[in-house]
Amino acid sequence: MIQKNNNVLVAVLVALTLPTVVFSQPTEKDKLKAIAREIIDAAGNCALITLDKEGQSRARTMDPFTPEDDFTIWFGTNTKSRKVKQIKNNPRVTLYYFDKPSSSYVTIHGKAVIVDGAKEKKQYWKKEWSAFYPDYPQGYALIKVTPEWMEVISELRGITGDSITWQPPMLKLDSLK
Repeated sequence: MIQKNNNVLVAVLVALTLPTVVFSQPTEKDKLKAIAREIIDAAGNCALITLDKEGQSRARTMDPFTPEDDFTIWFGTNTKSRKVKQIKNNPRVTLYYFDKPSSSYVTIHGKAVIVDGAKEKKQYWKKEWSAFYPDYPQGYALIKVTPEWMEVISELRGITGDSITWQPPMLKLDSLK
């Protein structure tokens, strides 16, 4: 019995002294995130969907900034727009990016906040918007969308929904923070 325990102890000690092998193969989550970024980049614009005070969904085309590493997405908007009031009333939003040439899409579900800080306004500004905001930075605010989860479909890239329910692959994003 003592010999058997010593053999186990020796095996454990040998295993602990061996170099650790790290495989750099991307996980399925990493692949899905990379494909989502490709689709978002190719789509350019997206639909921002909010809920009005009656619970009716409201969609509009937006010109977003490039998503951050954790897929936080920023938009510029007019402080008097309906979407600002809708987000203040109900922060749940959906973003829909569609890349027509590849028939691929990304849907991001999250929470939005209105940001009015001078530093952020300077960071998230496009000169080509000057005609829309003649009194910039007055009348200009930001929408910051913090993602909770997303769905991705891209048959071209081998990402398809469930064969029966058509449910797309879902990626929870709260673990990225």
